[in-house]
Amino acid sequence: MVAVALFFMVIVAAVNLRGVGESVKLNVVLTIVEVTGLMLVIFVGLWAFTRGGNVDFSRVVAFDTAENKNAFLAVTTATSLAFFAMVGFEDSVNMTEETKDPVRIFPKMLLSGLGIAGVVYIVVAIVAVALVPIGTLETSETPLVEVVKAGAPGLPIEQILPFISMFAVANTALINILMASRLIYGMARQHVLPPVLGTVHPSRRTPWVAIAFTTAIAFGLIFYGNAFANEKAISVLGGTTSLLLLAVFAVVNVAVLVLRREVQGDGAHFRTPTWLPVVGFVASLPRCLVASLPRCIWCCRCPVVRYSSTSSLTSRASTQVLARSI
Repeated sequence: MVAVALFFMVIVAAVNLRGVGESVKLNVVLTIVEVTGLMLVIFVGLWAFTRGGNVDFSRVVAFDTAENKNAFLAVTTATSLAFFAMVGFEDSVNMTEETKDPVRIFPKMLLSGLGIAGVVYIVVAIVAVALVPIGTLETSETPLVEVVKAGAPGLPIEQILPFISMFAVANTALINILMASRLIYGMARQHVLPPVLGTVHPSRRTPWVAIAFTTAIAFGLIFYGNAFANEKAISVLGGTTSLLLLAVFAVVNVAVLVLRREVQGDGAHFRTPTWLPVVGFVASLPRCLVASLPRCIWCCRCPVVRYSSTSSLTSRASTQVLARSI
């Protein structure tokens, strides 16, 4: 399996080295395959709804809390964990310099992508909890399989979703290497990292040194994951990623306000309403503080983390088909 993973990363690096145009085209194809998996779940849900199957919409709005659980803390923690489902959108900023007219195009595309993904995740979550009890989804290793089995028992979902998961993993690796190499390239050009990492290929004009560097890191992670990683380590990784992203987003919102005051622009760049970064900071910081609680991050037995709500199921159910082989 290690040899296959290494060979796969070499292919991803080769596509990345070929050029950003080729990488984006491949990304579009892989994304269409990924979305097909989520749309399959949605259509199965609609099929079950119209046929009057075992559907319970009351679970969609159910919110049961025990005496020893604080509702606000539970929702805040669940939202922080669901934040992991949106990992990747912030990386697209690294590609703005390789787009035409990024000032006009990039904000619209970023907000459109976030909106579409959010709607798909919400619909999948509604379908999931309406067809399958929340406790079953929580304990299942493959929650979307349970959803499809409940809505369309005759569909061979065990053979379909692994195929889609393979494309999802490929797409994730491609985009991460693409974005990470451009980030390292930009930092090298700003003299934050050694200048050699900013070297570009003479004919393809791609940052080949940065691509080789990020691929080498991926190789190291593959060896580490094969030797030491387990289910608990993956859970810790997800929680830590959410925590760090929330912290970064809180700082970025403050930076927007600071740069607006200190940098006198010519008015040609995108300018967000002043209240928006304020709301972003206020929304990110409390969730970051809650997510940083030791038991909430490092212990999967924490009652707050294990608390079942629609927000956390959105992250779990939607990302299972995109990130896990069955």
